[in-house]
Amino acid sequence: MKTLKIIPVLFLVSLFACKNQDKKVESSSQADEIQMESTTSPKTYAEISIAQGGAWKGQVYEGGTSFNNVASLNVPKSHTDHSWYIRYEGPGWENNKVGYRLYLDWRNAIDIFGKVTDSIVLPLVGQDGFDSYHEMQPWGTDILKVGKGLGVGSLGRYVNNEVLHFNEVDSTFASVENSTQKSSVNVEYYGWKTANDKIDLKSTLTIRPDNRYTMHTIHSSKAITGICTGIVDHGVEYFTKESTNKKWAYIATYGEQTLVPDDLGMAIFYEVETVAKVIDAEFDNLLEFKPTTNPVSFYFLGAWEQEKDGIKTKGEFLTYLNEKLTELNTNNKLE
Repeated sequence: MKTLKIIPVLFLVSLFACKNQDKKVESSSQADEIQMESTTSPKTYAEISIAQGGAWKGQVYEGGTSFNNVASLNVPKSHTDHSWYIRYEGPGWENNKVGYRLYLDWRNAIDIFGKVTDSIVLPLVGQDGFDSYHEMQPWGTDILKVGKGLGVGSLGRYVNNEVLHFNEVDSTFASVENSTQKSSVNVEYYGWKTANDKIDLKSTLTIRPDNRYTMHTIHSSKAITGICTGIVDHGVEYFTKESTNKKWAYIATYGEQTLVPDDLGMAIFYEVETVAKVIDAEFDNLLEFKPTTNPVSFYFLGAWEQEKDGIKTKGEFLTYLNEKLTELNTNNKLE
């Protein structure tokens, strides 16, 4: 399998061209440029991009003059939320349907980039202002309000009716991989302390072309109760369903739950035998995994109504989920 070593050249050209354009250039023209690149760009991409040219002052990185992509990163001890060090606050991964980002700090939540194009856009995100992606751009926008929740498909630990995030971790190491068929983000957490336990945890997030889902594989060094994933609860409609063979199931939400605001569907597909319970928690709809030291895999996704050729209604969203559940029932995996 051929490995992609660099950011696609067309996007680098586009990035620097955008920086030098007159600010009065119409956003529709930028959108046209992005769309033209979709036929030649790869369909998946992952990156970690860190600030250069500045220095740490406490927990804030000040004076950065540019961002540089790296293949891996030992997260600095100083880094926390809004440190202005990692572009859009963590690694990002995308395909021709949707983009995601992981807050690589104590929150450890996964957010969604809604895309109105089928081209690769992450190299552009946050280059024209650290949090410019909170406003609609030619490629789309950040659409999910995570708040105190897990976002979608990220990890925490449920203890005493509370989701514990990654407040106490000895160290965190992240890396990205890009190939012709998939892109992955790998995160290794060393010494994650929650309650009376301390574990190492490995997380691998993999996206393939043409579908909305990410496969998330987790591997704990110790079998403990409470490790969980979930979907942030915005009070919209909630759905559950099991496959015909009872081996797979999903939890899902659909409704007006974006920052736009408009409609978004989110879902997690999981193996029934790996989950101890489904929990309606304060901020999230949770899946609590059974204690194990074996790898556990599940799938999560976001489906935004403004996505190109996207899902526009609750009915379409449920049809899509049920098709994926049938695929899992038949093949025991999603391709």
